[in-house]
Amino acid sequence: MQRFEFVKKRELRYVDVPMPVLESDDDAIVQPVVSTTCDLDRFMIAGLAPFEGPFALGHETVAKVLEVGDNVSHVKPGQLVVPAWHVACGTCASCASARPTGCTNVPRNAMFGLPTGGDYGGFFSEAVRIPFAGYALAPLPEGVSARAAASVGDNLSDTYGAVAPALRNAPGADVLVIGGTGSVGVFAVTFAKALGASSVSYVDAFDPECVELARRLGAEILDEAPRGREFQVTFDASGRPDGLHAALNAVAPNGTCHSFGIYWQDVAVPALSMYMQGVTFTTGRPNVGPNIPDVLALIADGTVDPLPVFSDVVSFDDAPTALAQGLRKPLVVRDGY
Repeated sequence: MQRFEFVKKRELRYVDVPMPVLESDDDAIVQPVVSTTCDLDRFMIAGLAPFEGPFALGHETVAKVLEVGDNVSHVKPGQLVVPAWHVACGTCASCASARPTGCTNVPRNAMFGLPTGGDYGGFFSEAVRIPFAGYALAPLPEGVSARAAASVGDNLSDTYGAVAPALRNAPGADVLVIGGTGSVGVFAVTFAKALGASSVSYVDAFDPECVELARRLGAEILDEAPRGREFQVTFDASGRPDGLHAALNAVAPNGTCHSFGIYWQDVAVPALSMYMQGVTFTTGRPNVGPNIPDVLALIADGTVDPLPVFSDVVSFDDAPTALAQGLRKPLVVRDGY
């Protein structure tokens, strides 16, 4: 089979490797049919993240089940499924408390598409073995297209997992999103509008396409983070220290700020003003698995429509060349999907 690999900056390739096989009765083998890049993938392909290839790339997909182990009963061959980006058992104390990124039965930081906790393959490849498939795979609901659900396994569920609790705790809040990473900021606008924010403001000095998407979704577009204006809920989706500072400095008293950004070096924060304002700040690798059914349900009932956020459609054959160009949020699609 063909395995899709990141080699180095702007260099991606397919290599021939043996087909994966079931290694446990809890495993499944799946074939990705519609995949997309996580915002991190885009930065990595551009040489802006500290990873050395070669390794299998890709951790957002809708896949077709090819084979299941004897203990996997909720999905069957031929069915379309959404795998979570993280590898987790589903039964340890961390998984049982909806925190699969802290799973104690797999290596720390185990995931698809990056070698941080071992080699689990990637979702631009022809086939992937899914450990703990009973926990990892969510069936694609009837009426939801594989294209619409392509990012549910990470970025889309990541943003839902931050926006939904923030608005549950502050219903009708005014929301500020500092964008700049490609899709997460626009997904945050999508969920904030859908889940009852009174207003959503969007700042992005780096990606005019995302600015226009946010405008179409109903966000107020600001040239910069407003001085003297406060928001109960803010999100940093910039990946830049100045964006993080802007999001933190805009929080109203006793409000919240969540950062989706990954910072490769220590970043100073305005600790005194955060203390005086009573800011609750969160960040971290997203525990998307428990949120995937909710996100799929919101797509199924029309509450959210992720499709406008995707930038391009390319074939799996063309993926090495197309993704090396740095496309913002491409759909990589097999024939028939």
